[in-house]
Amino acid sequence: MRGRFACENTKSDPAFFVSTRKSSPAPESVVIIINSFMSWIGGKKALRDEITIRFPLNYSRYIEVFGGGGWILFHKESKNDFEVYNDFNPNLANLFRCVRDKPEELIGELEFTLNSRLDFKHIRSELKKQTELPDIKRAAYFYQLIRQSYASGLDSFGGHPHSMWANFPLIRAACGRLQKVVVENKDFEQLIKQYDRPESFFYCDPPYFATEGYYEDVSFTTDDHKRLADALCRIDGKFLLSYNDCTEIRTLYDRPGINIEGTSRLSNIAQRYEGGAMYAELLISNYDTTEQARNFLQLTLFDHPNNPQRILEERKIIRTPPANEIFDFERVPGTL
Repeated sequence: MRGRFACENTKSDPAFFVSTRKSSPAPESVVIIINSFMSWIGGKKALRDEITIRFPLNYSRYIEVFGGGGWILFHKESKNDFEVYNDFNPNLANLFRCVRDKPEELIGELEFTLNSRLDFKHIRSELKKQTELPDIKRAAYFYQLIRQSYASGLDSFGGHPHSMWANFPLIRAACGRLQKVVVENKDFEQLIKQYDRPESFFYCDPPYFATEGYYEDVSFTTDDHKRLADALCRIDGKFLLSYNDCTEIRTLYDRPGINIEGTSRLSNIAQRYEGGAMYAELLISNYDTTEQARNFLQLTLFDHPNNPQRILEERKIIRTPPANEIFDFERVPGTL
């Protein structure tokens, strides 16, 4: 059953993004890219296209250093590369392992949960006290906190109607996608040192500067920001790093061979009070982030083939195919 979770009913399930690849004489194949089964503070749902289009062309080891909700992992194509999800939050790492290895047991624990303030306070207290719990029970408690807390902050009850059952197809889909993914619970410096190779690609989404207090169960200090910069700037592989746009981070990564690019996204919290509010972000790398886009033939009316910004801004791009290949990309309605 598990091997079919990510491949069934994709035409009608809003959890899926489908890319259909046709080639001759090989039969049609389908690449499944899914949404995450959870929201998370600082999750990269809004920037996932901007980030994945900047991935390097060639790598065989993908390591997501600050995994969080896994929005980038789930959005990237599942190729034959070696994939690692890591998060220093032990409850988060345990949740991902349970989704991967025991999805039906997890769903069974969640099936009759109550969306109530009293229940929320109880499970939050149990996790805060570090009460010894079976892995499945701990994962279910933590997932309930994520889904029922305000802005997935884990600390205050959201008080919004929510059907836990609506998450079950997402959990099953994530199970299928995670089958070959290594789940780690390590300090970022140890992880980077362990998995660094010339063919490794690290995507990092650390706690943003001056917002570290929003993340429960982990601490991240000013020294940790510097420790991360030093660790990344001496690797043999490649890295792409997302941060908030501030003077401190720009100064920290003002080093030879490091590229700093500004971008922006809708601010999920601020736009509730100010429509269209934007949040400035940085994408930092040690390689040319346009190399993937340069390998694509642009479908554009603009005559700027050598303009990196124009290449990245274009949304309709396809790889220049060999003569015997035809590509047909299709998005499932309602998932854009």
